[in-house]
Amino acid sequence: MSSAAPSRSSGGVAPVASAAPGGKAAGGGAPQGGGADDDAYAYGHPCESRNLVVRVTVRAEAPGQRVIEVRNQGSRSCGLSYYPLVSLGDSHAADRSKDVRPLVPGGLGGPPAYPVAAGKSAYAVIDLNPGGAAAGAAGIDELNVLADGDHLPTADTKNFPLGPGAKVLKPKLGLYRATVADAAVSAAGADQPS
Repeated sequence: MSSAAPSRSSGGVAPVASAAPGGKAAGGGAPQGGGADDDAYAYGHPCESRNLVVRVTVRAEAPGQRVIEVRNQGSRSCGLSYYPLVSLGDSHAADRSKDVRPLVPGGLGGPPAYPVAAGKSAYAVIDLNPGGAAAGAAGIDELNVLADGDHLPTADTKNFPLGPGAKVLKPKLGLYRATVADAAVSAAGADQPS
C-alpha cells in the first residue's frame, strides 16, 4: 500500500461490516461461458473492484482474529493476489505511514495467485495479537483492506472498525483460502513482512 491515505468507506459496525463500491450491491460482468468459471480463466483475469464485496467479521472461535471475506459478485471467475493488502492504524490519523502491517506467509512467488469462482468467496484471517499480550499498540482502531494489492488501486481500500477492546501487537495475516479454518491455519504460519 502506498503512503497515501486510503479512501474512507463506511465499513459498517463491528463486529460485522461489509463494503461494496458506491454503497450498492456489487454485480454485473459479462455472461458466463466458454470456461469463464474455471481456475485457468481466473489466473488470466484479475478481479475488478466493482464485482467484489469485502466483509470483515470477528472469528467466533478466536475473538482476537478477524475474518476477511472477499466475495466475487461477478458472473465470471477472477483472480486475487495471494492475500489481501492489509494495514492497521488510527482512523483519525492523516499520516498513515505509521500503520502496522502484518506478517504474511513466505515462500510465495509469481502469478497466478488465488482464483475465486463467480458467486463464491475467498477468506483470509488476520490474528491481531497472536502472542496474546495484555496490551497492544496504542491508537489502533481500524483495519484497512485492499482485496488485491497487485491489481487494484489504493483508492479501493476499505476501512473497518476493530471494535472496542481490540488489541493489536505483531499481527499475522494468512493467505486466501476456501474456508475460514484453512485461512486461520495459514495465518498461524505467517513469518515474513508484508
